[in-house]
Amino acid sequence: MYNTAQKLVAEFIGTFALIFFGAGAICMDQYLHTTGGVGLLGVALAHGLAMAIMVSAMGHISGGHFNPAITIGFWVTKRLSTIDTILYWAAQLAGATAAAFLLKAVIPEDTWRAVALGVPELARDFPRWAGIALEAVTTFFLVLTVFATAVDERGTLRSISGFAIGLSYTLGILVAGPLTGAALNPARAFGPALAATHWANHGVYWVGPLAGGFVAGLLYDTLYLKKA
Repeated sequence: MYNTAQKLVAEFIGTFALIFFGAGAICMDQYLHTTGGVGLLGVALAHGLAMAIMVSAMGHISGGHFNPAITIGFWVTKRLSTIDTILYWAAQLAGATAAAFLLKAVIPEDTWRAVALGVPELARDFPRWAGIALEAVTTFFLVLTVFATAVDERGTLRSISGFAIGLSYTLGILVAGPLTGAALNPARAFGPALAATHWANHGVYWVGPLAGGFVAGLLYDTLYLKKA
């Protein structure tokens, strides 16, 4: 068994990687825009692969959340105490913030400023309620995948759950990316927003993902994990 400090460090590292490679890919898309950049698919794969690799590498230590929306699913199903949930959130936000400030330090200023360090943003004239709904639905399926593959002991993909989770993140970005920036993760929005001081519509990226994660965890636990 791993102690709390070891789990929190794992959550810090995993979230750091997700934001560093995910937001970093957005910055590189801007940096390479004259040659086509990495595109939406490249950005989606960067996030998905970072999540898949980190869940596979660190999941046995902390559960591999790296996302307050996943953690809230564990909290509502009583797999994590309120204190541990707060500590996980603190570690995740710290990891996201550290990654964002490192990107800000190493990437040319005109590049990161052009995309606000990859802060997710709503498309022009796309309403907040629709942004919240889209973030909630895509995060719902991300957290549902976590419970189905990593939590449920009967899941057929437990040994490779990280890649199923990463692919669900990739799919969410492919669908929601053009309209909301597809955070699917409050930490993914918070770290870059703090480093770039860009807070437009920031509440969308807390309300939507947390609602989606809450419902997904509760639903899967009630339907498939509760003992008769």
